[in-house]
Amino acid sequence: MPLADGDSGSLPGVVVTRYLTPLREGGSLPGLVEGDDLGTYVCKFRGAGQGPRVLAAEIIVGELARRIGLDTPRQVVLDLSPEIARYEADEEVQDLLTASVGLNLGSDFLPGSFGFDGHQESGSEVVSTIVWLDAFCANVDRSWRNPNLLWWGDALWVIDHGASLYFHHGWSGGLTDPERFASQPWDFSDHVLLDQADSLGRVDEALSALVTPQLLASVVDLVPDVWLEPVPGAESPAAVRAAYVAFLTARLQTRQWLPGGGGRR
Repeated sequence: MPLADGDSGSLPGVVVTRYLTPLREGGSLPGLVEGDDLGTYVCKFRGAGQGPRVLAAEIIVGELARRIGLDTPRQVVLDLSPEIARYEADEEVQDLLTASVGLNLGSDFLPGSFGFDGHQESGSEVVSTIVWLDAFCANVDRSWRNPNLLWWGDALWVIDHGASLYFHHGWSGGLTDPERFASQPWDFSDHVLLDQADSLGRVDEALSALVTPQLLASVVDLVPDVWLEPVPGAESPAAVRAAYVAFLTARLQTRQWLPGGGGRR
C-alpha cells in the first residue's frame, strides 16, 4: 500500500511486513523490520519516549549529511499497521508497536558493518566534515561512549542523528529565539573525532558555499507533516518547517559553534 502523495516528501514510502527483533542499544528500543520492497530496515518508532521530534532531527540531519557528501544509510518512511503489533509476544515491544501505528522512520540496515573503535583511519576531509556537521547541528551524541559511527564497505558511515537540534525540545512552551541557537557554542570536549579533524577550515569554506537556506529548506521539507507537532507560534506543519529553517539559517551566519571558529561571518 503506497503512502499518500505528499505525506513523506520525497522520501520513499515502505510498508512494514514483518517485525524481526529489537535493537536494545540505548533507551528508545529501535527494531529491525522487513518492508514490502524486500528491504531490511532499522526502524525508529514514533511512539518511543522521545517522541516524533527525534525523528524529525534524524531526517533533517541525516539528509543534510548526505547532501554534504557523507555516507549515511538511506532513509525511508515506514508504514506500520496494527497487525504487526498483534502478533508480537514481547509485551514491551508490543506496547511500542501499538503506540507507533502509522508512519515511522527507517534506515537501511548495513549487514556486516562494525562499530568505530579508533583503530581505523578515514580521510581528514571526511572526519572534518563529520565534526562540522555535528557542530552545526549541535549533536551531543558522538563521543567515545557512543560514537554512532559504522565501518561498512571500507567507508565510515554516520548514523543516529536524533540527539541533534536540541532547540526544538524547548518549543512546547512556544518558539524560542533563533539567534540564541545561532550564537550557542558547541561543546566538543568529548567528540570522538575532534583530534583527527585537521581540515576544518578548508571544509568550513567549502560547506559555507554549499549549505544554503534553500538546501536547508529542501531537507526540512522531507519531514512528514504528522511528525511536525504544532507549538505556540507555529500551529501548522508549514509554520514548524519555517521555524526549523529559520533556526538553522541563523546558525549559518555565525561560527561560535565551530571548533577554532568564533565570531560572525
